[in-house]
Amino acid sequence: MERMKFVLIASLVLCSANTFAQSIEKDPAAIVELGGATGQNLNDGRSSFGPGVAVEVTPIENWLELEAGATPLFSRHSTEWDTDLLFKKPWTLSKEAEFMAGVGPEWVHTRQYGETTNSVAGEAVLDFMFWPSGKHRFGWYLEPGYDYSFGPGHEQSVGISGGLLIAIP
Repeated sequence: MERMKFVLIASLVLCSANTFAQSIEKDPAAIVELGGATGQNLNDGRSSFGPGVAVEVTPIENWLELEAGATPLFSRHSTEWDTDLLFKKPWTLSKEAEFMAGVGPEWVHTRQYGETTNSVAGEAVLDFMFWPSGKHRFGWYLEPGYDYSFGPGHEQSVGISGGLLIAIP
C-alpha cells in the first residue's frame, strides 16, 4: 500500500511538472482594430477619410471570424457613418501573418448637403494581419474593401483601412 502511494504521488509530481513546463499560448478573446480609412465613390469620384474601430472574435477556430466595426467618413459637404458585420474565413500564413476574406452587411447613414439618408449595403474585404513578435499581442492590419449600396443610386465604392491591432486576453 505504501508503495502504491509513493508511485501515485511521484506520477502526479512528474505529470504536473511536465504540464507547467509546457508553454500554452491561448488565442485572444477578441482583437480590437484601431485605425484610419479612406474611400473612393465609384459613381461620382468623391473621396472620403476618417477613423475606424472594430472588434473581432473567433467563434469557430480556423474557420470563422466575426468583425463588427464603425467608420465615420468625412468629405466636402458630406458625413457618412458605416457600421458593418463581417463574416471572415481566416488562413494562417505564418506565425507573424494572417489573411482573411470576408463579406457581410453594412448600414450606411449619410448626411449630405443637409439631407440625411439611411441605406443597407453589402461589403467584401480582404484582411491582412501582421504580428511582428509572433505573439499576437500587438500588430497591424491592412484591409482593402468594396461596398455596394442597395439604397437610392446604388452607390459603389472602394476603400482601404489600416491601423493597430490590440489583442484582448
